[in-house]
Amino acid sequence: MWKIFATSLGIMFLAEIGDKTQLTVISLASRYRSPWLVFTGAALAMILATAIGVVLGSFLPHLIGERTVRFISGGFFILFGVLVLFGK
Repeated sequence: MWKIFATSLGIMFLAEIGDKTQLTVISLASRYRSPWLVFTGAALAMILATAIGVVLGSFLPHLIGERTVRFISGGFFILFGVLVLFGK
């Protein structure tokens, strides 16, 4: 049980360092000078997004298959990358 927890914590922590979310939170905290409100809002948003991911990851592979889920996830990842490249 602790191995799963530590793996999830470590991977998510490393993935989030320096990404757009963290840079946005830094910008918001400096802009509004209300770090606790920014922290609370960002933390709740991350919890909600993670909860949705866990729920979908728990049942979606059983409905459409793990390979299909990976294909769809990869497609969205590529789509978002292309949109960022073109400034959309």
